[in-house]
Amino acid sequence: MKIVIAIDSFKGSMSSMEAGNAAKEGVLRACGAEITVKPLADGGEGTTVALVEGLGGEYVSVSVTGPLGTKTAARYGILGDGRTAVMEMAEASGIILVKREELDPSRATTYGVGEMILDAVNRGCREFIVGIGGSATSEGGVGMLQALGYEINDEDGQPVGPGLGDLGRIASISGAHVPKELRECHFSIACDVKNPLCGENGAVYVYGPQKGVREEEKPIFDKKMEHFADKTREYLQRISCDSGSEGSNKDYRWVEGAGAAGGLGFAFLSYLPNVELKPGIEIVLDAIGLEEEVKDADIVITGEGRLDSQTAMGKVPVGVARLAKKYGAKVLAFAGSVTKDAGECNTAGIDAFFPIVRGVTTLDEAMVPERAKENMVLSVEQVFRAISG
Repeated sequence: MKIVIAIDSFKGSMSSMEAGNAAKEGVLRACGAEITVKPLADGGEGTTVALVEGLGGEYVSVSVTGPLGTKTAARYGILGDGRTAVMEMAEASGIILVKREELDPSRATTYGVGEMILDAVNRGCREFIVGIGGSATSEGGVGMLQALGYEINDEDGQPVGPGLGDLGRIASISGAHVPKELRECHFSIACDVKNPLCGENGAVYVYGPQKGVREEEKPIFDKKMEHFADKTREYLQRISCDSGSEGSNKDYRWVEGAGAAGGLGFAFLSYLPNVELKPGIEIVLDAIGLEEEVKDADIVITGEGRLDSQTAMGKVPVGVARLAKKYGAKVLAFAGSVTKDAGECNTAGIDAFFPIVRGVTTLDEAMVPERAKENMVLSVEQVFRAISG
């Protein structure tokens, strides 16, 4: 019997690999089996940890410019192949780095994201997996681009300032000093939102308020974003003409996902080579090679901290289940808690699911890492005693 285990982290309790290895121990207590444990994440928080732990990588810590200009320590991962970097933009420009009363869209910058990318490029990385959720920024990715060497200047030939405030002053854009190594890179951007850059469904109107944009500022700031998009189109037209290539009418402002992370999706699409914006779960499943593993699997085990109707709407365990069902595998899920509406997961490909909590307990008690691991081991063991008996 071949079993593949891919479980999302139980936040605050078990990492993806810790949960997966606990499930493996439970299976082996009940029966013999060929077992493969894979890391799992949704492309957001925890993705770096999951892939570094699961794919034999290492962590890198680098001092970068934080969202409001002060230095901050950002951590990213380099996977075992030595050329794939995994990073979350929130490490450098995340909203969690800014006190609520200090949120300032006119100043908040993605400069540190560019510094992280350059650090990885200088270490030999050419493949990038980047999660762009949780930003404190709304500046279209201009800061990141400046850190990467793009000259984004005002009418006096001076660099525009950080944040959304100066976007309307952009007069010229040049990529003459961008490192040539960037052209060798491929970027997989984990993006689970579909908002364009501009307009009432765009970055400023939809996500700006949570980053400090006031209601009366929305049309003003959105106009600044439109100006940046116009200047970007002019830049792309110019470099297309200079190189004699096609595509002089490229304009990514209305592409789904362009508005992600305050327009960082737009910056990636417009200025960086070989970019794919994809749902985070798709990127992670591809990175871990899960499809190849489940092709001949008899049972696939998945799960997450809380299983409910939201899980059935496309969260990580259902992504695993759909892939497993493609090859006819049975899918079992284990969760810290299971809600009354979790039955919808059965119609989404999960054949059966089980809560791992044993007896009456508080949430804090259930989340103690050692207890959570023990509960996972014991629950999986009992299920597989029934399967193998």
